Amino acid sequence: MNEKKEHLLLVDGMALLFRAFFATAVHGQFMRSSSGVPTNGINGLLKHLLTAINTLQPTHVICCWDMGSKTYRTELYPNYKANRSEPPVELIPQFDLAKDAVAALNIPNIGVINFEADDCIGTIIEKHHENMEISVLTGDRDLLQLLKPNINIVLLQKGIGNYKSYSMESFIEEMGVHPKMLIDIKALMGDTSDNYPGVKGIGEKTAYKLIAQYESIEMLLNNLAELTKGQRTKIEADLDMLHLSRKLAEINCAAPIEYVLEESVLNIEYDKAEKMMEQLELKGLESFFKNIITDKVL
Repeated sequence: MNEKKEHLLLVDGMALLFRAFFATAVHGQFMRSSSGVPTNGINGLLKHLLTAINTLQPTHVICCWDMGSKTYRTELYPNYKANRSEPPVELIPQFDLAKDAVAALNIPNIGVINFEADDCIGTIIEKHHENMEISVLTGDRDLLQLLKPNINIVLLQKGIGNYKSYSMESFIEEMGVHPKMLIDIKALMGDTSDNYPGVKGIGEKTAYKLIAQYESIEMLLNNLAELTKGQRTKIEADLDMLHLSRKLAEINCAAPIEYVLEESVLNIEYDKAEKMMEQLELKGLESFFKNIITDKVL
């Protein structure tokens, strides 16, 4: 038996790509290949990814992706994320190229039509959390609901290599609620980023207070008589949206994804990575490979 515990790094590919793109796009620095294809997002994604691998020292890595804007959530609620603008034209060609770049590092790309990257991450966690340590690299606080023993959610902060990391214990200590309760909190308060309203008139502070007290929507509804008249009236007027918002807020941990865990064992071959960097004309990445190449000393 290998005594070193296996450690799986799950990467929210779209979160890294968007963050990397907009960090440089604001200055109009799209970095283009000689054929005119923008590469700023890919370049930044690889810097984030390689730095995280260096910092977290995983034994396995998988990158998860959204597969388009239509999912089972938009079927449930057509306005879900309808407030999002179309991606900038300079970013569109980078979606597929980013996956190619990740694949060149021998890291599997996972995504499934009708589901979000969050659902893929949740499903993989559900399958392996008892046997492996798992870290999730993302910029999305929604993933905090997935915290449980053996799981760390590593939130990207400004710059490369700056993180705020949560374990289940540190989250409970800071927020005063169990991570699972975030689903019910969001059901009450809604989510302006994902464009669903929750219960009109119930804000973040009240949502946290009510779920901290009653622990779930179900218990809250069983005890409506104990609430203030204003709270009770608002909830009763929006019961359907409350239940729908909960379905939208909950990450699906049974998505129909297929993968082979053994294929995610970290094995970056520098020659293969170098060829990819030459093809995409990416610059300034060599130092990021320094401590994680398995087949060659740089």
